Amino acid sequence: MTRAASMPAGTGAPGRASIPERTLRTDNWRKGPAINAALLTAWVLYALIRTSSQRAYFVEKYHYLSPFSSPCVTQSCNSSTRDFGTWFGHFPGLIPFALVTLPFLLGFRLTCYYYRKTYYRAFWQSPTACGVAEPHAKYSGETKFPLIMQNLHRYFWVAAGVISVINSWDVIQAFRPRGHSFGFGLGTLIMLANVVLLWLYTLSCHSCRHIVGGRLRSFSRHPVRYRMWTFISKLNAKHQQLAWTTLATLMITDGYIAIVHAGYLSDLRFIN
Repeated sequence: MTRAASMPAGTGAPGRASIPERTLRTDNWRKGPAINAALLTAWVLYALIRTSSQRAYFVEKYHYLSPFSSPCVTQSCNSSTRDFGTWFGHFPGLIPFALVTLPFLLGFRLTCYYYRKTYYRAFWQSPTACGVAEPHAKYSGETKFPLIMQNLHRYFWVAAGVISVINSWDVIQAFRPRGHSFGFGLGTLIMLANVVLLWLYTLSCHSCRHIVGGRLRSFSRHPVRYRMWTFISKLNAKHQQLAWTTLATLMITDGYIAIVHAGYLSDLRFIN
């Protein structure tokens, strides 16, 4: 730990060839990190605006609740959304209704192995790309605050699993919009697709793969866990795609609910 904290990095790293160029790469290696930075920044701005607006988050007629506002556990929420009780009084403006869960979801995404690679390259330039020396004079890894918090990823994963259960309940409620009759529309299917992809992203996590079978000494003695580990390993190969896809489906789900709530679009109903 001490050695890593004092190790020179970048062009001053031990054994690095003495060349004036920052890299010998001839491709456009800045393009990927730049695109990732723009997309992540746009998503964060959208999420901040939507979660702090406290508006257009619920379509009562069809029980469409935005994942950005679930669970709603404050008196400021529509009474029909408080399936998990009322934990708080009225929230002042700009305070997200899902204040209880959003920090855990943010922690899960920020400490995710894929997102760490992405924002390290896009914002921190550590390094910007493979074969490119990072500009920092020293390398401390994830041994100091705040990056030492990355070690909490497995615990954030547990919280994300619980929140996925809550999102699944929201979909179930959307399939019975009046509390007893079965029905669904386009919004229900959008919510369902979002939840399925969120589950796949959560299950494809490296921590999940390790918890299921990473510490087994003999797979033959644990055939069920081996099958689970094999399935999760296949998902793990798609972790990057699922990381981006779920960001998109969260925006689409929230945006669709907001548009229907505002009356700009009528929900396409298939049953009831």
